[in-house]
Amino acid sequence: MKIVAITGSIGCGKTTLANIVRKLGFAVYDIDAWVRKIYYKKSFLDKLSSFFPESVVNGSVNKKILRNQVFTDKHKLQMLEKLIYPFLNKSMRQLIIKNARRPYIVFVDAALLFEKGWNKYCDVVILADVDYEIQKKRVMKRDHISVEDFEKINNIQLKNEYKKMLSDIVVNTDKPLNRLKVEMIKIIERLM
Repeated sequence: MKIVAITGSIGCGKTTLANIVRKLGFAVYDIDAWVRKIYYKKSFLDKLSSFFPESVVNGSVNKKILRNQVFTDKHKLQMLEKLIYPFLNKSMRQLIIKNARRPYIVFVDAALLFEKGWNKYCDVVILADVDYEIQKKRVMKRDHISVEDFEKINNIQLKNEYKKMLSDIVVNTDKPLNRLKVEMIKIIERLM
């Protein structure tokens, strides 16, 4: 098995590349989906409400409140990560064990790949990249947030300039979808 990570900072096109790969018929494990999944576990909600009581409303996570708390206070962000990342690390190990003897490529869609050290599990890292101004406009439009909120989120991630040095392949996503698809097909052919 070969594990190929698709990563990139917020708004750089990581999800677009992962969706292309998924439509080409490959398994893509989405780390953000794993996080969303634990937001529905009662045991996690109980822990979360003890640390962030105002972020759990009527038995579910108010992500906007939680985001505002953790992106303005580094200590609170670390507290949240201590709740989430043991589960994610366990899920990553299970993914590797489950697929270890299979002779194909498995893709992992992980925004914080380098920040959390998960690149050590990967054979190849593909980085989605785009100009900073395009990145900012994409996120503000998609998430309906202000420049300040974008900066808060973007500032907790490693800059793409640094991620480029750590990646095996860099894909500029500022191009039409059909051209991105052709580029990803060529990359996958080389990986196989």
